[in-house]
Amino acid sequence: MQMLSKQVVGYIEKSSWIRKMFEIGIELKAQHGEDAVCDFSLGNPDLAPPPAVGKALANVAQSADKPFAFGYMPNPGYPFARKALAGHLSKEQGVDIGSDDVVITCGAAGALNAIMRAVLDHGDEVLSPAPYFVEYGFYTQNHGGVFTSVPAKPLTFELDLEAMAAAINPKTRIVLINSPNNPSGAVYTEDELKGLAAILKAKTEEYGRPIYLVADEPYRFLVFDGIEVPSILPLYDYAIAVSSFSKNLSLAGERVGYAVVAPQMPGKGQLLGGLILANRILGFVNAPAIGQKIMAEALGSQVNVTVYAERRKAMTEVLDAAGYNFSMPKGAFYFFPEAPGGDDVAFVAALQEELILAVPGTGFGCPGYFRLAFCVGEEVIRRSAAGFKKAYRKLA
Repeated sequence: MQMLSKQVVGYIEKSSWIRKMFEIGIELKAQHGEDAVCDFSLGNPDLAPPPAVGKALANVAQSADKPFAFGYMPNPGYPFARKALAGHLSKEQGVDIGSDDVVITCGAAGALNAIMRAVLDHGDEVLSPAPYFVEYGFYTQNHGGVFTSVPAKPLTFELDLEAMAAAINPKTRIVLINSPNNPSGAVYTEDELKGLAAILKAKTEEYGRPIYLVADEPYRFLVFDGIEVPSILPLYDYAIAVSSFSKNLSLAGERVGYAVVAPQMPGKGQLLGGLILANRILGFVNAPAIGQKIMAEALGSQVNVTVYAERRKAMTEVLDAAGYNFSMPKGAFYFFPEAPGGDDVAFVAALQEELILAVPGTGFGCPGYFRLAFCVGEEVIRRSAAGFKKAYRKLA
């Protein structure tokens, strides 16, 4: 008896490499002990939220006896929360953003699904540079779209603008970028983004309908060596930025994110109306009331990023000492080295034999590499050094 749709059966069979590694990690930790396994598989921030989050939560608790303290709100979010967020984003993005340009969503994932539900017709295409966040393909197929990717430049993971221009066609509806990038740590430069915007402007005029440029930016706050993350909003009329407070405020479980449209977008009212409707009919209805209130008070705060800088330094030393070839991550908390021997799945299996958990690049549309999440304690990174050396010698 068939209990599931054929599509979902296929999803389960393919599964997510991240989820697979999570399950393998549980088994290894049960066999060898929690402290014996060096787990770099999950991008789960382990830093405590900044003090502003605790203060905001205390303020929410003090108002809990008031009527409608946690009641329904307008579908785009609490008006006071949207106003506060618009002010914050105006400074961050370098454009004048109004409250009506922002929709508060259930995390960045909720924002991406609302955008796709609002603009994709069946068979429309979402195009993304590879490597890409593994869920993008599932989100696209949720709404009848077709997900395609264009490889970024090897090792540096810069945008290959010529290849992206060649891949765009009349079915392309969204170009989806993630910067700072998960899994590579790449940060796209303003010149790259201007080049991409020029391509999309020309293609939009050629095809007679907008191609949306959507930037997924949950790691915008986490960059190194003085690098800045350029905003796409002033560069292209049909731009949408998406993000969440999962990483910068360590609120991953509270599911608060947003979509903000370029304020100069022609016909933006129609798009925003579609996003607000999609936010409701997909079943999200709203981001959590408590999360919105915490976010509004804690804007401008963030976790202590110097901790990540120290961990990045430690991971660099471990990988250098073992002989790996990699590009230094400019942002986020991931390394994406080349897999010795070229087979990323085989190499990740070799790391497992050394009780090290990583994720093969195949899961991110980029075989031949593997991802390491360095949002773990520095002692875990240092402890993994011997295992990385052994695995490298096996397959290099």
